[in-house]
Amino acid sequence: MSKYIESETLELKEKYSDTITKEIVSFLNSSGGTIIIGVKDNGIVVGVENIDEVLRKISDIITSQIEPNPQDEITSELKFDDGKTIIVININKGQSHVYCNKKYGFSSSGCTIRIGTTCKEMTPEQIKIRYEKRFIDTEYMLKKRSNSSDLSFKELKIYYSEKGYHLEDKSFETNLNLKNEHGEYNLLAELLADNNNIPFIFVKFKGTNKASISQRSDYGYGCILTTYDKIKNRLQAENISISDTTVRPRRDIFLFDYDCVNEAVLNALVHNDWTITEPQISMFEDRIEILSHGGLPRGMTKKQFFDGISKPRNTTLMRIFLNMGLTEHTGHGIPTIVNRYGEEAFEIEDNYIRCTIYFEKHVLDEIVIKNVGLNVGLNVGLNVGLNKTEKKVIQLLIELPSLTSIELAEKIGVTKRTIERALKSLQEKNIIERIGSKRDGNWIVIK
Repeated sequence: MSKYIESETLELKEKYSDTITKEIVSFLNSSGGTIIIGVKDNGIVVGVENIDEVLRKISDIITSQIEPNPQDEITSELKFDDGKTIIVININKGQSHVYCNKKYGFSSSGCTIRIGTTCKEMTPEQIKIRYEKRFIDTEYMLKKRSNSSDLSFKELKIYYSEKGYHLEDKSFETNLNLKNEHGEYNLLAELLADNNNIPFIFVKFKGTNKASISQRSDYGYGCILTTYDKIKNRLQAENISISDTTVRPRRDIFLFDYDCVNEAVLNALVHNDWTITEPQISMFEDRIEILSHGGLPRGMTKKQFFDGISKPRNTTLMRIFLNMGLTEHTGHGIPTIVNRYGEEAFEIEDNYIRCTIYFEKHVLDEIVIKNVGLNVGLNVGLNVGLNKTEKKVIQLLIELPSLTSIELAEKIGVTKRTIERALKSLQEKNIIERIGSKRDGNWIVIK
């Protein structure tokens, strides 16, 4: 079997061609990679003739055909394989935000990116975002224009009011940096607005891979602070516990460490690169994964990350979460997770960070797993003998904790009075609890 196989980080070239410029640019704009000249696509080594001439052409590409100059990111070397000489070009991820082939400039033809084993042209929007990042010192989400110019912030004002802050209608948008230098709402404003087009997906899968979806819930399209509240309630509902009665006092064992998962979610929200896309939470039969985009903030090492050194990508968003008392900016979040689950809980790549929390085996062994996976509502219902309507209410509230009695009645197909009786019964049995007001609150399922 061939030891050379093309991949996202390896390009094989039988011989030199001018397309190497495009491939070098693609690796610079992606996560880096290696180009080997003298090896066929099928991995057979054929070697390189006119080695000096090929090396000269490669040097010319590096020094004069790519902008900005990538000399510090590229090295080349000769290697011998099967008695033949091959040329290996090692390319690091570029330190600049975007590179182009000078012949075509900062256009889609000039700016390519490595996807899989091919080079794809970047879109004008991708190029614009990366190009502008070269010239700004502040976080980019304050510069990027919102997709909507018609934004309202009633929920944000309520959050600040509840924390004792008084926001002046005429100045709060300026004080919170919700507009860019042109007076347009920015990406931060869009994240904090009452309504937006930004989703936030919580998806449950059957089994241990993504082959089959059990549930897909979207808690986005509104103020990110409200999104976080909804996610927090959902996590509390999913965190099943069992009681160890062999010890005194009785000890409750939970499916996962809620504080650790909560810290991972907060980190995903605050440190995500929102210019790429939103974070995602995936729940499997044996674990929960929290994925955020953008990798480590520029200049941060993995050691600094695990040591809890705080270097927020989105400083202003972090400050708002601080004002709300949701995060402390002490850097204890990552060490808390590492202390409980180890550094192996984190998968850190150039373009994303994934935190994986595996569930407690003792709890998994005790749970009766039904067709829909770890469905808290059904497990509770089976254990305490709830009626059909009450079980359906619990199932719906787990997925959508903000549902009103009218909305529950419509979804289940019963009267509002029947739902109100079911809700009262579930509250009396300490199975559900109302958090917040009747208008703006949420239901949570109590274990």
